[in-house]
Amino acid sequence: MSAVAVANARDGRDARPLVAHILYRLGMGGLENGLVNLINALPAHRYRHAVICLDDYTAFAGRIQRPDVELHALHKPPGLGLGTQLQLWKLLRRLRPDIVHSRNLAALECQCVAALSGVPIRIHGEHGRDVSDLDGSSVKYQRLRRFFSPWVHHYIALSRDLETYLTERVGIDPQRVMQLYNGVDTGRFSPARRGLPAAGFDAAGQIVIGTVGRMQPVKDPMSLAKAFTELVQRLPEDRHRLRLAIIGDGPLRAETRQYLDEAGVGDLAWLPGDRDDIPELMQGMDIFVLPSLAEGICNTVLEAMASGLPVVATNVGGNPELVEDSRSGRLVPAADPAAMAEAIAALIRDPERLQAYGRRGRERAQEEFSLDAMVGRYGQVYERLLRARGKQLVEE
Repeated sequence: MSAVAVANARDGRDARPLVAHILYRLGMGGLENGLVNLINALPAHRYRHAVICLDDYTAFAGRIQRPDVELHALHKPPGLGLGTQLQLWKLLRRLRPDIVHSRNLAALECQCVAALSGVPIRIHGEHGRDVSDLDGSSVKYQRLRRFFSPWVHHYIALSRDLETYLTERVGIDPQRVMQLYNGVDTGRFSPARRGLPAAGFDAAGQIVIGTVGRMQPVKDPMSLAKAFTELVQRLPEDRHRLRLAIIGDGPLRAETRQYLDEAGVGDLAWLPGDRDDIPELMQGMDIFVLPSLAEGICNTVLEAMASGLPVVATNVGGNPELVEDSRSGRLVPAADPAAMAEAIAALIRDPERLQAYGRRGRERAQEEFSLDAMVGRYGQVYERLLRARGKQLVEE
C-alpha cells in the first residue's frame, strides 16, 4: 500500500481518516484481540481510530498501544436498546468518522445508524458463530443479516466458511464480500519450551495440555475437562506427568473447576482466569487444544501454531483452514471428549510426531498467517473504499 493520507478527513481535525470500530464489548477474546492487533499495527501516520463498545470495555483495552485511540462505552441494556442507538447516532455525528467497521451480528444493527448519521463508508466483519447458531442454519439470523445488508458497503469474512455463509445462505453479492484471515505476531509468539512455573508445572518430563479462551458455552471448556479426565484414565502410568492449563475466565470456569475436582484430577489442573502473559504461557505448553463448538478463525490457534505447538482442534468453522489434519495437528468432532482424549494420547505416545506437528504449524503461521499480511490487506480494503468514495489522497 502506498504511503498516503486522506487530505479531507470528515471531522476536519486531521488529514488522516478516522475509523470507528463498533463491537459489543471489548474484553478478552479472539475478535477483540484481532481488533487490538490491527489498531496497533496499522501505520499511525495513515489512520486514526475510535473504538465504540455497545456494552463496555475491560482492562483488555490497555493492550491498545496508541495513546490517540478514543474509547467509548454506551452501556446498552438488554433488548432493542433504542436509547443506545440514539446515543450512537449522536456520537457518530460528533466524531464524523470516515469509516465505520462493525463486527459480528451484535453490532450489525449499528450500520443503519451509521448510514443515518452520514458515515460514507460502512464495513461489517463476520468473525465467528454464536452458540445459538452453531452451523449458521438459523433462518432468523440469516434474515436479520439480509435486512441490514443495504446499509453495508463491504463485508469481511474471516474464514472461507463464513464467506460461503454470507454469499450462499444470507445472499450477499460475492462482489461485496472479501475473505481475510487474521494474522499472528510470529515474533511475539515463538517456540521456547520452559514449563509453567506460574502454575507449578515446571518439573522435568511434565506434559502440559493447554488452551486459552473465554469460558463460555460456545468454547465448550467442559469437553476439554472431560477429555483430560479420560486421558488420565487411559494413561495411568503417565498421571505424574500430565497437566492441564485452561487460561481464561467466564461463566463456566467454576463449573469446570468443580468437575475436575470431583473427577479426582483437580490437583493436575490450573485454571487461573484471565492472564496478560499469554505468549509466555503458550511457551509452557506441549499440546494446544481447542474444544470449541463453533469458530471463525481462532486467534489462539494461530498463536499456538506460531509458538510451535501441535494443535488438537474441533472440526468446526474455520479450524480446518488453519489446522492441517495429520500434518500440524488433529481435527476431532465437536463435543466428543473421547475422540479428543484419543488424539491427545496419540501425540503423547509419539513424541517425534508431536514435535513434527509443532514445527509444521510454526512454518505455516510464518508463511500464510503473518500479522504484516493481515494489516496490509485491511489497509488495502480501507484505501480502496476511500478512493472509491472520491477521497483526495496525497503522498506523505
